[in-house]
Amino acid sequence: MRGRPRSGGVRSSADAAFHSPAPRRPLSALAVSLALASALSWGVADFAGGLLSRRLPTLTVTIVSQSAGFAALLVALALRDRPLDHRSFALGLLAGIGGGSGLAAFYRALSLGTMSIVSPLAACGALVPFTISLATGERPAPLALAGAALALLGAVGVSAPERRSEVPDRVRAVALAATAAVALGLFTYFLGLGSREGSALSTLVGARVGSLGVLVALALAARAPLRIGRRLLLPVAAVGLCDVGANALFALASDRGLLALVSVAGSLYPVITVVLAHLVLGERLTLLQRGALGVALVGICALAGG
Repeated sequence: MRGRPRSGGVRSSADAAFHSPAPRRPLSALAVSLALASALSWGVADFAGGLLSRRLPTLTVTIVSQSAGFAALLVALALRDRPLDHRSFALGLLAGIGGGSGLAAFYRALSLGTMSIVSPLAACGALVPFTISLATGERPAPLALAGAALALLGAVGVSAPERRSEVPDRVRAVALAATAAVALGLFTYFLGLGSREGSALSTLVGARVGSLGVLVALALAARAPLRIGRRLLLPVAAVGLCDVGANALFALASDRGLLALVSVAGSLYPVITVVLAHLVLGERLTLLQRGALGVALVGICALAGG
């Protein structure tokens, strides 16, 4: 990992991130692999978490799983011979607040029965880190930009259900879905920025502190139960470990490629969730979803080639 630049006439990493253009560099095969691995891990975590949420309250599954991931991070931190990087921790904290808020908005929107609106809009969250990265100076190659657009289009298409159901409160649903997309996009951006410009572990710890803080506050306000039986404790903990593993893989990918492109590759987790639902639960893939899968694969190839 790259550390902070030394002082003495050189601008800080924060200044560099927001004021100086990043050099154009290709998205390496390793960065693509790590970002796609993070999407795979996020997709598996979402699929397993969704199944467990059919038997347990969603907030309970989320908080307990996030706590398991946090425990793993604390073990890694204890084994490390360096203290927390305060700037990376702060950026991670911002990421976690965005992630926790985004999940809350996402689940609230889903509770209105608005999957046809929420899922495609939430999948557009990758536009947030993509746009910020371009605005702050990243310059991907044209082929990579085209691939990013195709991959994002594929992720949105895969998320779209077969039929649009009646929406009781469409305006509210759109507002919640848009909030979730922006918040989750900010999570991705600050997670990648903190990892690339400082310490990945410090960023991951900060992100988990931020998200747990938001989710625990919501659980207390809703008086949601936070206990689960021993039989389901291990599966729920496994979801949390899978999620924190995805965060770590994305952090590593951010240090090896342009954040604008890595964020798009990492945002393909809805593809994984939909494919798992098809393979494990026998859910039908619509013609639109099959076509979107093909578009996403073409986009991935273009990303790697660009």
